[in-house]
Amino acid sequence: MNNNREQLTCGLKDGIPIGLGYFAVSFTFGIMAAGTGLTLWQSTVMSLTNLTSAGQFAGLGIIAAGASFTEMAAAQFIINLRYCLMSCSLSQKLETATPFFHRLLIGYGVTDEIFGVSVLRPGALNPWYSYGLLMAAVPGWTLGTAAGAVLKGLLPERVLSALSVSLYGMFLAVIIPPAKKNRILAGVIAVSMALSLIFSLIPALQSISSGIRLMTLTVVTAGGAAILFPVPGEGEVTNE
Repeated sequence: MNNNREQLTCGLKDGIPIGLGYFAVSFTFGIMAAGTGLTLWQSTVMSLTNLTSAGQFAGLGIIAAGASFTEMAAAQFIINLRYCLMSCSLSQKLETATPFFHRLLIGYGVTDEIFGVSVLRPGALNPWYSYGLLMAAVPGWTLGTAAGAVLKGLLPERVLSALSVSLYGMFLAVIIPPAKKNRILAGVIAVSMALSLIFSLIPALQSISSGIRLMTLTVVTAGGAAILFPVPGEGEVTNE
């Protein structure tokens, strides 16, 4: 019991920076969700049950376009597929005797940041450490969304316009550092941006819904990169 308490405390401490970062990003999501027409309750529940920035922002575009539930489900499946791989990786750090309900709860909170912190923790992963991370990260993401949705109607339009740019700043902060270290990744990003521009400029392609467009670009760019530039296995030499 004492060990579980220690693990929970460590998870809370390590999760505080994640929660603070989530609050800032989800604040922008709350503003955009309210602008799309979602209520405070709908926006907050969406963040509480998803915990996926890319999926949620893409979902807003699909909702605004009035697309079908099938299109929404397909887009979310493709965008969030990486979490299945992360969960499989984390399952290897759990003790074999870890009960299923612990695995299920940990799986709910697998995000890029939580995965990164968890996978680098030495030794076997204690479920209570993961719960500590979640106790700090989930409220940050959820409360940030609620705050953004509430303040959408209170803040001046100029302030809201400035805050909406923070989303693009977040994406740049995610892609620029690894792209500077990997020429292949930089090329994939450039190609995806070019294809997205083409979809927005060519009249025949503009009629394609945002969900289908997002899925097409994701599959084409990611799939093409995986085929042309496979990640070398252990013992193989990369050309980078």
